[in-house]
Amino acid sequence: MQKLLQDVHIGVNIQRLRKSRNYSQTDMITKLQLLGRSMSRANYAHIEQGVRNIYVSDLILLKEILNVDYEEFFKGLTV
Repeated sequence: MQKLLQDVHIGVNIQRLRKSRNYSQTDMITKLQLLGRSMSRANYAHIEQGVRNIYVSDLILLKEILNVDYEEFFKGLTV
C-alpha cells in the first residue's frame, strides 16, 4: 500500500469536512469499517493531526464517505 506523506497538513481539511457533516471520529471509523477498512480511532485522529501519513486507499474511502471531490482535501493549502 502506498502512503501520502503529509508534508502539507491535509488533516485539517479532513477534520473540517468531517465536522461540517456533524460526524464524530467514531462515526468516521464506523463508516470506514462498513467499507471494509479497519482503523482505530487513535490512528484516525493522528491523520487529522498530521502525525500519521494517510494511505491513498483511505483517502479514496474518505472521499466516498464525505461525498466530496479530491480538491476539498487540498483546499487552501500552500507549499
